[in-house]
Amino acid sequence: MQNVTPILEAKNLRVVRNGVTVIENATFTINRGDYIGIVGPNGGGKTTLLSSLLGFLPYVQGSIHLFGVELNRFSSWQKIAYISQQATNFEDQFPLTVRELVSLGCIKNGKLGKRFTQKDWQVVEDNLEFMGLSDVAHRRIGKLSGGQKQRMFVAKALTHNPELILLDEPIVGVDSNAQEKFYKKLRDLNIERKITILIVTHDLTSVFCRMSKVMCINKTVELAEITKELDVNLMLKRAYGEHFHFVYHRHNCEGDFVDEP
Repeated sequence: MQNVTPILEAKNLRVVRNGVTVIENATFTINRGDYIGIVGPNGGGKTTLLSSLLGFLPYVQGSIHLFGVELNRFSSWQKIAYISQQATNFEDQFPLTVRELVSLGCIKNGKLGKRFTQKDWQVVEDNLEFMGLSDVAHRRIGKLSGGQKQRMFVAKALTHNPELILLDEPIVGVDSNAQEKFYKKLRDLNIERKITILIVTHDLTSVFCRMSKVMCINKTVELAEITKELDVNLMLKRAYGEHFHFVYHRHNCEGDFVDEP
């Protein structure tokens, strides 16, 4: 039997925003090695849930445990990386190269004001290569495509070797080829580096093609393993409404993809 290790647990969670209950009675467990797609209608509470899990937004009822520690006592934040919706909203003329921005992740290791070592730079180069950015490492960050910018921020997050990565709609406005390349890189991180990943997305096909579990949120939270036995439409209708119908075509996700120019 496979050894299952919980790294994030929520029990009877209730989150209120501006006087309105956004998340109600949420109970779920995320295990080490999960790759979870978080889906649901706009305004259903996806971003609110992430904010609460990370301690940005207080919850009014229930409990959250990260790596077995209650949220208000948790201090090992280097184990967690978060990439928000606004990650790529920076000034295009900002004078940093891709390599320089990714290297800023090393500062989280207590190196503020210190010269980076050869080992630090090797970590930067390894993560640039892993995310398919070595060829553009010398470019100014404002010259990147949308998909490259997102992979750059993942590379930056990887420099402090996180065990859990949370991403909030990281590929809004990115073309389909870049999206598929991004999801493939996340899957590689999940499989090769054993990193647990939670990603908020509206791309249902990628969720059911690449990910191991799906979390549907519309005030209530439902988490399920993606198997052949899962009634996908029934689950999605509970989140999106009875009118919703998802036509899912399995396809081959194993190929490599051409990078954006």
